[in-house]
Amino acid sequence: MSPFVTTQVTFAEPTAAGFRKSCRKQRGFSLIELLIVVAIIVILITMALPKLTSAKIGANEAAAAGALRQIGQAETQYSTTYVTKGYADSLQALGTGGLANGTACTPAPEHACLIDSTLSTGSISGYRFIVMGGTPVNGVNMTYSAGAAPLAYNSSGVRLFCVTSDDAHIRYDANVGASTTPPSPTVCASGQFSPM
Repeated sequence: MSPFVTTQVTFAEPTAAGFRKSCRKQRGFSLIELLIVVAIIVILITMALPKLTSAKIGANEAAAAGALRQIGQAETQYSTTYVTKGYADSLQALGTGGLANGTACTPAPEHACLIDSTLSTGSISGYRFIVMGGTPVNGVNMTYSAGAAPLAYNSSGVRLFCVTSDDAHIRYDANVGASTTPPSPTVCASGQFSPM
């Protein structure tokens, strides 16, 4: 008898049924796993949505303040260019005056081409804008007021903004009344607006 024992091991060939069965086990996610993944995605979106909305509101408010700064500069330029008119009494007078798209803007008192055509329509970046001239003296506007309000409160913006010819400082109000109407010259000068 030899000290070594040899054992022969044989492997069984996989059958077609066994192969199909092992493939079926590895073929995808169960319904429970998919529901868990969907639930996690919904939770993450729910957590991120308020931050996304507040970031959008902040960006729109910064754009509104910038647009009012642009309007204030355009008003100063308008009053020095058209001394017989004084300050412009509308956004259209500062902008393109409603000229058709593609029409070259040639400066005139009715359309001074000082602000872009989008802003001159009165709505940009989720805010509505208005420009009003003061009471004219001998046909010359000696003052102006410009205001901005959100198109949709707490969605496109929250705060109200305004600027007047008195000091050309951008002012804001917290807008606790949820107004979507740009402030009038009287409201802007009332003292409820704080300088930025």
